[in-house]
Amino acid sequence: MVTGQTALSARGVRMEYRDRASDARLVAIESMDLDVGDGEFVSLLGPSGCGKSTFLKIVNGLLLATAGEIRLRTNGKGREDAMVFQDAALFPWYSVLDNVAYGLVCAGVARKEARRRAQPLIELVGLGGFADKYPYQLSGGMQQRANLARALAVDSEILLMDEPFASLDAQTRELMQAELLRIWNTAKKTVIFVTHQIEEAVYLSDRVIVMSARPGRILADIRIELQRPRALEVKRRPEFANYADQIWKLLATQAAPVGPS
Repeated sequence: MVTGQTALSARGVRMEYRDRASDARLVAIESMDLDVGDGEFVSLLGPSGCGKSTFLKIVNGLLLATAGEIRLRTNGKGREDAMVFQDAALFPWYSVLDNVAYGLVCAGVARKEARRRAQPLIELVGLGGFADKYPYQLSGGMQQRANLARALAVDSEILLMDEPFASLDAQTRELMQAELLRIWNTAKKTVIFVTHQIEEAVYLSDRVIVMSARPGRILADIRIELQRPRALEVKRRPEFANYADQIWKLLATQAAPVGPS
């Protein structure tokens, strides 16, 4: 899926916060240099407080970095990125179809046309037959499917995913991992995925970026050479275990400070 073009380039990205009580400065991200290729699936993995989610929010424009530069390749059709959070945050008064179409309507697309574009994405994420249902009628996994369809609807270059499966039970989480890879392979998007789970990162990714404890910096950039497409059974293979062990040994050298992630 990787085309050879760069979807995201980060150089010298640094993030500091000021403690209002003490006026001390807290460095969340020391410095990050990262290139992500078009169509790559890249995971950020590290201790709590290392700046993983902070980096995602800087890319998305929700936070302004203290220093550094981020460049995104644009498709000329609107936003370069779309964010998928841990909480699906669907509007409870909207149906699945209207939730998925919401971003398009906000971008000025007529509601009827937005709903037409949203329908195939509902099918893509495995919610066929649920377009007229409301969030309270969906399981947690189904809500995250709708959340993903909403992000896909705006047709951004990059999907930014901040621990989207963290609130799901273990079995549903594994099934959603497999579904995400199926959707990614079909939608041909670049994905930057934040997780605390080593196995999740190895299973999903082309590359795993291992970050240090705060202040965050990149400890290692590990390319995952497991053949695609990947079934869940790959997690039981020795080569999978070798990647997980390599990453665990890196993380074991890092303390886990308390603070924003």
